[in-house]
Amino acid sequence: MILTWQIIKWTLITIVLVNEIAALLTVFREKRDIAATWAWLLVLTLIPVLGFIAYAFLGRKPTRQRMERIQSATQLELTEAIEDQKRQFANMMKPKHQTPRTYWRTVMLFQNLDDAFFTRHNHVDIYHDGHKLFEQLFKDIEGAKKSINIEFYTIYNDQIGNQLRTILEQKAAEGVEVRVLYDSWGSRGVKPSFYNHLRENGGEAAQFLMTRSNLFDFRINYRDHRKIVTIDGKIGYVGGFNVGDQYLGRVARFGYWRDTHLRLIGGSVYSLQQRFIRDWNATMQGTDKQIVHYRRFFPPIQVTNGETPMQIVSSGPDTQSETIKLGYLRLINAAQDHIWIQSPYLIPDDSMIDALKVAAHSGIDVRIMIPCKPDHPFVYRATQYYARMLANEGVTIYYYEHGFMHAKTVMIDGKMASVGSANLDYRSFKLNFEINSFIYDPATTDRLERIFMDDIRNSRVVTPEMFKEQSWWLRFKQIGSRLLSPIL
Repeated sequence: MILTWQIIKWTLITIVLVNEIAALLTVFREKRDIAATWAWLLVLTLIPVLGFIAYAFLGRKPTRQRMERIQSATQLELTEAIEDQKRQFANMMKPKHQTPRTYWRTVMLFQNLDDAFFTRHNHVDIYHDGHKLFEQLFKDIEGAKKSINIEFYTIYNDQIGNQLRTILEQKAAEGVEVRVLYDSWGSRGVKPSFYNHLRENGGEAAQFLMTRSNLFDFRINYRDHRKIVTIDGKIGYVGGFNVGDQYLGRVARFGYWRDTHLRLIGGSVYSLQQRFIRDWNATMQGTDKQIVHYRRFFPPIQVTNGETPMQIVSSGPDTQSETIKLGYLRLINAAQDHIWIQSPYLIPDDSMIDALKVAAHSGIDVRIMIPCKPDHPFVYRATQYYARMLANEGVTIYYYEHGFMHAKTVMIDGKMASVGSANLDYRSFKLNFEINSFIYDPATTDRLERIFMDDIRNSRVVTPEMFKEQSWWLRFKQIGSRLLSPIL
């Protein structure tokens, strides 16, 4: 009996030692920030075996070859187009006196980090209801004459997804160039064969970076979270909506889906199309389906009746700059009166927390609106933790109660705003491919703020006192989720 226990003891010790060595080798063989490093060490150490399964889904970085495909597509395929665009916008960017200094510094930040070009004359329509958005989107697609480029994190095989596919098949049969780029994880359940008829009609569809299947590439992070549509190089869409019935409030679990999306006409569409071509060429690298003669996709910029200055900004794990996060920080630090934010996930890093705390303690009206219900349990508990932390620092926290809040908007002083795909969390800042519009226009920002005020009518303020009344079990889950926040 004693011998048996000795064997069991030394077996357990061996398992623990092997697990610890494996955990150290696994975490430190890839470069990552210190918070994520410690979070993964905690998971791999405290949850043997299961922790490594979680790491396979959440921890592995994209291969170097995949990142090089995106970088080379940007540098090799579009260098000349980027230079052409710089020359076209040079006259717009030179006269600094025409743009307030705060705007100009933000514009320069994005130019230096992302080659994001400043366009003055854009017409912007704002959509916060899925039915109205897709009604207009389908109308624009049906009117396409030359090209339709679509890139979404999620395109489901459901009612609205099939409706979109049918319209695209019809346009491809008419001779319109149709390209669809989607994320294999975000569109899970949709097989490549879903687009067979589109291909037969002359269109193209591909999984971002040509992921073969979720069976062999099951990373939850490092996904293509962008939402881009360009039509004939003249009309563009960007924002938070994906393509699926839940985004039209047809899934009882979520109820009404509250999101924000923009329809754009003007020079900003040029930038959206440029981003799509980079992603498409990176995906199609080594095939004859790349867009090589890309110059025809960039006609001379035409001045529209719009007066909205803006930039289209992208970020992703192919760079280290965290451009959209720095843009958020730039806006927050520039605020003089108020900062209003909507995000389904509130998992900020230390730099974002400090910026929001400084603003709140400086007397700036900081308001953050989040959902009242989860779509991802651990993520939502971490969101609640940070909501409680920020409420204690003087930030007003709203729980949106008329369905699910999925909008990603930041509004500053009634003067500047951001709308796009990036949430206020680690994943959007560091792990996923994102795209946002940054708007330098009081009129458009005012429209966004009016929508925010309408949303307040369907929300309730959660005070520090109310957070204190939460059960110990709920607080425990929030603290535990917060420890994992760098890897959620």
